[in-house]
Amino acid sequence: MPNVLQSGLDALSAWRRSLDRALEHCLALLAEQGLLDDESQSQVAALRQRLDSDRLVVAFVAEFSRGKSELINALFFGESRRRVMPATPGRTTMCPVELAWDGAQPPGLSLLDIDTRHSGQTVASLRQQAQLWRTLPLPVGDPDQMSRVLEEVTRTRAVSVDEARALGFWDDEHPDDNPPRDDDGWVEVPAWRHALINYPHPLLKRGLVVVDTPGLNAIGAEPELTLGLLPSAHATVYLLSADTGVTRSDLSIWRDHLSDRACERFVVLNKIDILADPLLAPSQIEQLLQRQCDDVARTLAVGRDRVFPLSARLALAARMQGDAALLAQSRLPALEQALQQQLLPQRGQLIGHMVAEGAATLEAAALRRLAERQRHNAEQLFELRSLRGKSAGRMALMGGRMQDEAAEFERCVPRLAAMRVVLSKQLAAVMDSLSADRVREAVTRMRQGSEGSLLKLGAGRDFAALGRELRGALVEADGQVAEIEAMLHASQAQINAEFGFSLSSAMRPDLTSFQRELDRIESGYSRYLGITQVWRQAQVGFMAQFTRMLLSKLRVVFEGAAVEVELWVKASSGQIDEQLRERRRALAQRREAFGRIQNAEADLERSIQEIEAQDQQYERLAERLKAQVGALRELAAAPRLPEADALTTTGTPPRLHLVQPTSAAA
Repeated sequence: MPNVLQSGLDALSAWRRSLDRALEHCLALLAEQGLLDDESQSQVAALRQRLDSDRLVVAFVAEFSRGKSELINALFFGESRRRVMPATPGRTTMCPVELAWDGAQPPGLSLLDIDTRHSGQTVASLRQQAQLWRTLPLPVGDPDQMSRVLEEVTRTRAVSVDEARALGFWDDEHPDDNPPRDDDGWVEVPAWRHALINYPHPLLKRGLVVVDTPGLNAIGAEPELTLGLLPSAHATVYLLSADTGVTRSDLSIWRDHLSDRACERFVVLNKIDILADPLLAPSQIEQLLQRQCDDVARTLAVGRDRVFPLSARLALAARMQGDAALLAQSRLPALEQALQQQLLPQRGQLIGHMVAEGAATLEAAALRRLAERQRHNAEQLFELRSLRGKSAGRMALMGGRMQDEAAEFERCVPRLAAMRVVLSKQLAAVMDSLSADRVREAVTRMRQGSEGSLLKLGAGRDFAALGRELRGALVEADGQVAEIEAMLHASQAQINAEFGFSLSSAMRPDLTSFQRELDRIESGYSRYLGITQVWRQAQVGFMAQFTRMLLSKLRVVFEGAAVEVELWVKASSGQIDEQLRERRRALAQRREAFGRIQNAEADLERSIQEIEAQDQQYERLAERLKAQVGALRELAAAPRLPEADALTTTGTPPRLHLVQPTSAAA
């Protein structure tokens, strides 16, 4: 049975592999011809690493018992003819679960104990501490045993109210959100803080990462979800129940965590099969369903084309049974088409743009080296051809010119060294503006100021001041980069004019994208410091957790800006070393040729022929390189994704058949 999303991910994965092979061919060509310096090799290696590690993250968010796990099973694992995620009535996912595949690790379920919340460390930092995770082998070949292992993510434990409060599951100021207490006063909380499932499914092997989130109480209690997992997702699928529409708790999750996310958002109205009523005609049920979809779109302020009514239970049954008619009745293909048509092309464009930019930089550096070699060849040919039939005096004149050029070369070396020293000092100033220490100190001041204010009411003010300070640091760094660019232009122009070099500088890094990312982080995090969030700020450990997550995000922005500036400066500095090496090599070749001419006049014609042949080889190499990089850029500009088939999101959807209502799966 066709799975549109699976075919789209297959195509995207195959296209990434094609890009990697094309990059590998370009790399081999440049290395073979001696046109690959350390800087270019590092850039290509980093680009290939990003291609290999690229992941497509899809997060599923909903209140408890909306059918997230069942939809994940239907979307991604129906062909496996088994429920990978636990999805039985009365059992629900209690902690965030990530499904992915790491070929370096065996299949397994890794669980992080809920008690690690007491340490205040983020899940991201705890990933590196294997001793804190409980890992269970995943028997892939035994469906029943594997299902029993994965039910571990639904496990809970009973704790006292004080322990629940310390873990973040109990808030005295908002009792409506607290979990119920049993007759003995115990509170049920998740046994695990986070779960990682390493499962060798074909889609996961192709770079898909599925995030299954718990319900409202756990989302509010775990900052890692709102500050880490959800912002990093490329798409979010938000589930509602068809019989209830948007409840108050559903709307609370949407407004607090999803309404302003920049990722692609899809709303699923699940469990449409329970709307079946033997007292209503199919057309009446369809009208009722469409009104429900319109209400959902209006309440959540999303386009009607982003609301998808479906039955995950029927879809999973259809996939497991190979029943095309039942799959159409479930309406799952409409959501698959939307994910394939709207999400995958956007991801492909980002990857293609990254590869095209890298290929253009690689091509420019290689052609610059080739042009320098051709210029030296042209000078040698001019001198050698002028020696045909000339006197010994002409030979003496040539020797004198060679000595003059050698002396000129020795004079230019200190100038270039001085330019490198100035460049290094200016780079150090930029790195200081973008240093992690500066970001850490600013965040520390923000936290100290917030904790020192009454009831932490000054947290929002201090956070805004932090944003202004960090934006100022980026603006300062941008100005310093502009000064470096001006110095490079002036120095390179003077050295090129005096000594015949062909130094040039690439376009300086644009730091405005990092400023926009800083604005996005400030917008996303400021919601947790408003006057309505004072109760959350007062929770034990919240500000510490908040500042740790904030610092990790800010460090990524500033480190990214620093890396771009450093690579740009290194490329300019490397160009100096490269042209010095080429000049030394050319002088050595000319001395060698001059010596051969002095020893045997017959060598003159042979030397001329050799240089002419070498020059023609350079021309062919330049054309070959342009063709190869051009093909790579053309491939990067056109991600090969499958065309939509007959299962489209438009047209008249299949009617909901009259079936007896059944209990919906979790």
